[in-house]
Amino acid sequence: MTNSEPFQIDVSAAQLEDLHARLGNTRWPDELPGVDWSYGIPTAYVRELAEYWRTEYDWRAHEAAWNRHPQFVTEIDGQRLHYLHVRSPEPNALPLVLIHGWPFADFTEVIGPLTDPRAHGGDPEDAFHLVIPTLPGFGFSGPTRQPGQASTERSAELIAALMAELGYDRYAAQGGDAGSFVAPNLGRIDAERVVGVHLNDPITIPAWDEDGSGYSAADQEKLAALSDWSSQDTSGYAGIHSTRPQTLAPAVADSPAGLLAWVLDVVNTYVNPDASTPDEAIDRDMLLTNISVLWFTNTIGSSMRLYKESQQWGADLPNSGVPTAVAVFPGNGTVRGIAEKQNTVVRWSEFERGGHFPSMETPDLLITDLREFLRKLR
Repeated sequence: MTNSEPFQIDVSAAQLEDLHARLGNTRWPDELPGVDWSYGIPTAYVRELAEYWRTEYDWRAHEAAWNRHPQFVTEIDGQRLHYLHVRSPEPNALPLVLIHGWPFADFTEVIGPLTDPRAHGGDPEDAFHLVIPTLPGFGFSGPTRQPGQASTERSAELIAALMAELGYDRYAAQGGDAGSFVAPNLGRIDAERVVGVHLNDPITIPAWDEDGSGYSAADQEKLAALSDWSSQDTSGYAGIHSTRPQTLAPAVADSPAGLLAWVLDVVNTYVNPDASTPDEAIDRDMLLTNISVLWFTNTIGSSMRLYKESQQWGADLPNSGVPTAVAVFPGNGTVRGIAEKQNTVVRWSEFERGGHFPSMETPDLLITDLREFLRKLR
């Protein structure tokens, strides 16, 4: 018996008007000439996107598109959890949970092909029942209410409980970014039911005494970069999130332009390295839809608690023994030696296009890799 209730996104006209007014009344900072991205995200770029968000972007169209998918909310151990549950028309479909990271991962482009491959030119034997939870502290799951509720460890516990509540006695898990901690942790705490784990660009943080001996030259190069990561100019956001998230929260919760700048500067760090801007790598409306969700739910502040509360960063994580596939995309920092130490890696795929957000940048590659990996584990 499930405790879940159906859910539909319903942003009020007043919320939309408030967003547009705030964007229109933004007090913009000055900007040095010719510095491009070296001082952070260019204000001219943010201004152009903010104006598009205010005057051209159609929230109602994207709200309606999201509402075409079955959505639910439940409460598990006092934490609200929002999720999509899209069942396949194929009776033998394998349940698959898709897990996002920070600030988001939009899986809307993969839902159709994964749940109904027959209708998308694929093999019906590759069908999945999809469960797509919104992590605690994000979006329609709402803010967390107690310290520790936003951690990747806690997210794994809640998702395992959700899958049990939905009656699935065996399932697979896919995750990237923070999801690349949550999905393997599902394998550790729910090993009897998790048949396989698929990771894209998993975050492999070296332990303090990791010397890389025996690693490939490519791994040793990545290990050196990771060891020095905190001194890199692109790591500042994580330092703030993991130490002073509440200090930043009022600025990005009060100003949609500030939210836009902060989120897209991080996104730009990890998308396809060949893209000159985030919306060159990911559809502009898709980016703004996900940023709008953070805005309308006022969860940008609580979403950042994930960094402060998770204990898995840099921990010596045990191997669950669950068969694991790893897909790496251009610009990735994944150290294969660490990934193979922490997971039973049975498939390793390297792609020449895309970036850190494959469900948004290269959904075709993600779909194919998932199908091929899980075909043997059904």
